[in-house]
Amino acid sequence: MNTIFPHILTQKLDLKNWNDWAWQLRNSITSSPKQLSPVVKLYPVFITPYYLSLINRKDPNDPLKKQCMPCIEELRDTEAEEDPLYENKFMPVPWLVHRYPDRVLVNSSNMCAMNCRHCTRKREWAKGRVMRTLVDIDRMAYYVSRQKRIKDVIISGGDPLLYSTDRLEYIIKKFRDIKHVQIIRIGTRVPVVLPQRIDAALVSMLKKYRPIWVNTQFNHSNEITKDSRSACDKILAAGIPVNNQSVLLKGINDSVDTMSELCRLLLTAGVRPYYLYQCDIVRGARHFRTSLSKGIDIIKSMRGRVSGMAIPHFVVDLPDGGGKVPIEPEYIIKRSKNRTIFKNFEEKIIRYNDIK
Repeated sequence: MNTIFPHILTQKLDLKNWNDWAWQLRNSITSSPKQLSPVVKLYPVFITPYYLSLINRKDPNDPLKKQCMPCIEELRDTEAEEDPLYENKFMPVPWLVHRYPDRVLVNSSNMCAMNCRHCTRKREWAKGRVMRTLVDIDRMAYYVSRQKRIKDVIISGGDPLLYSTDRLEYIIKKFRDIKHVQIIRIGTRVPVVLPQRIDAALVSMLKKYRPIWVNTQFNHSNEITKDSRSACDKILAAGIPVNNQSVLLKGINDSVDTMSELCRLLLTAGVRPYYLYQCDIVRGARHFRTSLSKGIDIIKSMRGRVSGMAIPHFVVDLPDGGGKVPIEPEYIIKRSKNRTIFKNFEEKIIRYNDIK
């Protein structure tokens, strides 16, 4: 991978105020005018000092570096769409995606604690780091209040945990006060890239609005550290489940051994491996994509060799707004009225007699 900013990896890390999440954001590595290249003009850089510290600077193929450092391959992908999932098409009001009948996604901002190079919303980066106004939030909440079939609200973005705790509470309360909303989910990569943000005040606030679920994104076992474990522990201790939604990324986690190790360690951290996403067909991310058969083979090879709890659902978010579709290895060879013939994880043929 042709990294654009190799000098970033030589920067010394200042440990003063290391555990202050606001300090982490203020001192994040960003693209500056002097550093601008064609890649950066399209896809800006934002890396927390914490995440930078996890990179093995001696390894040119470090899996964490590939997730946060821009490279020339981002520019070479010109055929894919900027919005392959057609999210803009499914916005009845600005920033609210209503693709499924019973749930909506609140695009709470276009700010993240790290600009992941495989992000499906890279198109938002050119707009700068912008949070939604209270008017925006109120408009989205009003729409949800008028749609009684909506039971599930996913607050994502950008990353909602970059808001102050008070502002985030305003957003959550707006949707929790809607009687027909049963579940609130928060999509965040903060436990992975900015674990210092998960403090006592935040989890105490979140606890008031349960049932809340936190979905995060660990993509490699090197991201599971003492700090990220501590962040997840605090959330779990508040009675809030934590699920993981990995993205299958070429050269980062696209092997059975790498994915198995990640999922095993997630379980030890109390985090459920929930989804393994096929990397979206988004412009600037082609070099991360694998074939669908690669993901199927990984899941197939994990079956029977690691705990069932450690095996995520392999999912493709279909283009053109087609929605999420799970893909499983083929275990059924033949079906008749009263008999099904299976091939198990050891390739053994087994006949199962059904109820007549």
